[in-house]
Amino acid sequence: MGMVRTSLDVATIRKDFPILNREVNGRPLVYLDNAATSQTPQQVIDVIVDYYHNYNANIHRGVHALSQEATDAYEEARQKIQKHFNIAKADEVIFTSGTTHAINLVANGFSSFLKTGDEILVSAMEHHSNIVPWQMLAERTGAVLKVIPMNQNGELVMEQFHELLSEKTQLVFCNHISNALGTINPIKEIIDASHEVGAAVLIDGAQAAPHIKADMQALDVDFYTVSAHKLCGPTGVGMLYGKEEWLKKLPPYQGGGEMIAEVTFEKTTYADLPHKFEAGTPNIAGGIAFGAALDYLNQIGLEAIAQYEEELLKYATKKLLDIEGLKIYGTAEKKTSVISFNIKGIHPYDIGTILDKLGIAVRTGHHCAQPIMDFYQIPGTVRASFSFYNTKEEVDTLVEGVKRARNMLL
Repeated sequence: MGMVRTSLDVATIRKDFPILNREVNGRPLVYLDNAATSQTPQQVIDVIVDYYHNYNANIHRGVHALSQEATDAYEEARQKIQKHFNIAKADEVIFTSGTTHAINLVANGFSSFLKTGDEILVSAMEHHSNIVPWQMLAERTGAVLKVIPMNQNGELVMEQFHELLSEKTQLVFCNHISNALGTINPIKEIIDASHEVGAAVLIDGAQAAPHIKADMQALDVDFYTVSAHKLCGPTGVGMLYGKEEWLKKLPPYQGGGEMIAEVTFEKTTYADLPHKFEAGTPNIAGGIAFGAALDYLNQIGLEAIAQYEEELLKYATKKLLDIEGLKIYGTAEKKTSVISFNIKGIHPYDIGTILDKLGIAVRTGHHCAQPIMDFYQIPGTVRASFSFYNTKEEVDTLVEGVKRARNMLL
């Protein structure tokens, strides 16, 4: 195939991930569910353990040594996130519990800005967490939700996007990469066109962050969301990037400690950014570990990771398409290492169940993207999603497993 050999030392990288040594149903684990959550390297696990062993304390409020140490480590993680995503100010990084929390924070804030007849656009290939909050927002405000359609390849129909945009458009939502199809969306074109009509844009970067280093200043996006557990970090922590001007306008999402400047029973004044949106005790260990996960990925290099995953994607696509009756959904020209497929006449769940018996972890179902499945008129797909710690041998194991499932079920 004339592919460039990768510079990654995958055998050494795999040693960083303790879970890859385990067996499932008596077979070595082949973990191909990375789009749902990535695995965590020992280097990140050690950071979490170190926090609870050595300086577990609440942050920002304490004068004692442990609190100072925890605060410094947490704020240093914020700066790592700022640097990684090329964000202008650390104050524009809001720690959240993940992408879903971040999207809901923005949707809630816009309740006070929208009025009946305003329009909000959402792409046809969104995860439910980038659909439902906007539906709720539309119901609360009388705004109209319109959908940017997609084609059979799993690409957005950009001509229709441009036609949908108007002076009425206030907000536009799109994922950077589709979790169900792997499609890389033309978000720069979406952002620029939306700004021309005065609309704000939120990009769901949950699936993109493990594969692409998104540059907030180059994109000029208004909001961008990320979950740490998709990029070798812990669950329960994520980031909302917001332009300072927007974050200052939006009302607080939750009330409580840390997000206030002064409280009397007559009136409360809110804290400055980013604390205005960070009520309560955060996932401190998680935030620190999020920073450590970015360090880990940057040490390997996101370009090298993307190149190797592209190699795996091409290899797996070619091998899987040799299987009779197998159809891949999501054949966009630009896509990441996700393959969503079905075999004619077999329910995806049945294939997933047999693969599990063989120690192969894939995802089956609608992947929280039911409108995509309705578009293709299918109940769901089998989704294999690859990461930089996967190997061609594991792809071969998957292919053999799928063949075996096909022979058993047809």
